[in-house]
Amino acid sequence: MTAVEWPDFYFARHGETDWNRELRYQGSKDIPLNRTGQLQADANGVLLRELLERDGVDPASLHWFASPLSRASETMDRMRAAFDVELPPVIHDKRLIEISFGALEGRLHSEIAREQAKAPGERDETYWQFRPEGGENYDDLAARLVDFARVLTDRAVVVAHGGVLRVLRHLIEGAPRADVINWPPPQGAIAHFTPGRMTLYSATNTWEQTAD
Repeated sequence: MTAVEWPDFYFARHGETDWNRELRYQGSKDIPLNRTGQLQADANGVLLRELLERDGVDPASLHWFASPLSRASETMDRMRAAFDVELPPVIHDKRLIEISFGALEGRLHSEIAREQAKAPGERDETYWQFRPEGGENYDDLAARLVDFARVLTDRAVVVAHGGVLRVLRHLIEGAPRADVINWPPPQGAIAHFTPGRMTLYSATNTWEQTAD
């Protein structure tokens, strides 16, 4: 895959949804935040404001990108409410949509036969290439994100999904595929990406593993 120079940016996974809590494959389905997810998004806004103040970054100088799925766009809107300055408009980019699980979307992890799809914590590196019927694999998502990097040319805030965060760790940190596909991307946290590195900051101290 083409080498990409990634800028300094802040990333948040969307807040919790009912499907996350139920451990359902969610993927590209447009499932809204639940109340817990709304509170996580509110707390993330305060955390982001504090991080930007710490780093001496003017929030009005940033580019703001979000997945167009409502759980991500609402998370972004709630985060931006923590700022009392006028911010640039949000750019909703389809390349940030979660990896599609195709025919598996809406089904519980526990319903899926082990040979079809393994839950996080049970996957080996071959899962990176697993493509459900009508869905995508992680290589497909990585290609979308490398294409998205063409517009990510300066400091930014990005709100998207757990699978996106997994792939960004692989692309930017060089984290092994087997590690990132088993890593539970947190909700209620901000990931600060700098060249070759990710640092996580918690807003809620809730590190519960939820479904993709």
